[in-house]
Amino acid sequence: MANNRYKILIVEDEANILSFVDTILETDDYQVLKATTCRMGQMMVSSYCPDLIILDLGLPDYDGLELIKSTRNISAIPIIVLSARAQESDKVSALDLGANDYITKPFGTAELRARVRAALRNSRHSTEMGAIPGGVFVLNDLKIDYDKRLVTVADKEVRLTQTEYNIVSFMSGYPGKVLTYANIIRAIWGGSDSGSIKKLQVNMANIRKKFGSKPGDNRYIINELGVGYRMNDAD
Repeated sequence: MANNRYKILIVEDEANILSFVDTILETDDYQVLKATTCRMGQMMVSSYCPDLIILDLGLPDYDGLELIKSTRNISAIPIIVLSARAQESDKVSALDLGANDYITKPFGTAELRARVRAALRNSRHSTEMGAIPGGVFVLNDLKIDYDKRLVTVADKEVRLTQTEYNIVSFMSGYPGKVLTYANIIRAIWGGSDSGSIKKLQVNMANIRKKFGSKPGDNRYIINELGVGYRMNDAD
């Protein structure tokens, strides 16, 4: 699918940022739609069914979180939040409500372009796979064969526990998407308790060690500090 088929809606009330993001996306041949309020953004989501939404949270009429909620009631359109709010709690709220990614202002052109590509690929991957594991997932030299429940790195089998495999399998369904601790805990254990995050962190440390990842190595799984984890989505 050619880039210019993708419609991207920017919901942003700061004229200079709106213009900057618009220029970046136009240069990459995306079709750009623009809204400056939450209400206008909601109308454009319904009318135009964009392929991706880039959303500011501090809008003049309603909080941008309202647009995430209303969009998730009708669609799985990927949403990238672009916000000056840098608190972990703000990131977690947006991601738990269904945002796919969160970029803090100020941001770099290359980062935005990479996150847009990842969100669109993730969306296409979910559509093609029906968001249900099946077939094979490949990332660099990591391979997951869902039918055989087999994980290999550089063609060598990685022996994971049942829980570790479930975590890796779940995350591989959302490459490039930041999954909060709560997202993963709900999917793997069905609920949370006081020790859930610690339990997840211990499992994740074991997974990364078995994958041969050194501290700070983001080849497969990226640790979004204080927020959650993201399965890498290499270009």
